[in-house]
Amino acid sequence: MQVVADAVKLFFKEDFIPAQADKWLFILGPCLSMLTALMSSAVLPFGDSFIIDGKSVMVQAIDVNIGILYVFGVVSLGVYGIMIGGWASNNKFSLLGAIRAASQNISYELAMGMSILAVLMMTGSLSVREIVNNQHGGNWYIFYQPLGFIIFLVCAFAECNRTPFDLPECETELVGGHHTEYSSMKMGFYLFAEFANVFVSSAVISCLYFGGFNYPGMDWVEVKLMGVFGNTTGHNLATAIGILVMLAKSIFGIFFFMWVRWTVPRFRYDQLMNLGWKGLIPLSVANLVITAVAMLSGWKLVGMWAGVILLLVVVTALWAMRPKRKAAIA
Repeated sequence: MQVVADAVKLFFKEDFIPAQADKWLFILGPCLSMLTALMSSAVLPFGDSFIIDGKSVMVQAIDVNIGILYVFGVVSLGVYGIMIGGWASNNKFSLLGAIRAASQNISYELAMGMSILAVLMMTGSLSVREIVNNQHGGNWYIFYQPLGFIIFLVCAFAECNRTPFDLPECETELVGGHHTEYSSMKMGFYLFAEFANVFVSSAVISCLYFGGFNYPGMDWVEVKLMGVFGNTTGHNLATAIGILVMLAKSIFGIFFFMWVRWTVPRFRYDQLMNLGWKGLIPLSVANLVITAVAMLSGWKLVGMWAGVILLLVVVTALWAMRPKRKAAIA
């Protein structure tokens, strides 16, 4: 209930706009962040379908054949809310936080996009529902894309501005970052947008790598339920179980986000940029090459793991051969 308590508290706080701020952009910034955070979940399938009055109703707001591209595009727009709010505040700390958010977003979107490309190569479709359906029966992509999953997970932390990548709102350097001058519900919009992005990121990870609403033995469960309750009721109950499975996976993802937040210290900004440009982007390119070779060889699972192990060996060898720094003479 902490989120509800925070919402009530922020609703009753005094709302003000700094004298030298751009009023309309100052209001638009948090509204845009909240809007994009809520829009990104529209194409995610949270279940199979319900049969109501003989009609099949999908548990999904919209099913488009470019679903994952839609998610990627809407998430990319979220940084504009931070940029507009930081610039309109007329505060140097807010502006620095907004610039950090923009550069961080651009840096990690590249690696995230290439990690998604590897999944699309295996699926052959941009539809999120099609990606989920291809993982039916426990054939989850986490087993085929272990490196891609790690890259996507790290980039998701950076895109959500969560620790250890919460540099745009670094209290020790920037007071409060891009929302330093905000209060009341405009402040709440920024905070709730971050929480919404965490939920959406967990749901997207569930759909891409953990089968979404699919779980091992779901066909057997549906057949048993249809045998006991009838075809329509049994199918609807099986769909409800799938929704609970999807929510459980997403909630575990949220728990992992919180766990990391209270465990891992914050990066320096140069470390954050080095990880994005010098670490994750080369790894995502290598993952694409490994995926292509594994698919052409016809041994997807064995080829992927063999390629990842070979990559780890090469990276470890290069790291061991790197030039050592000489200790400074006192």
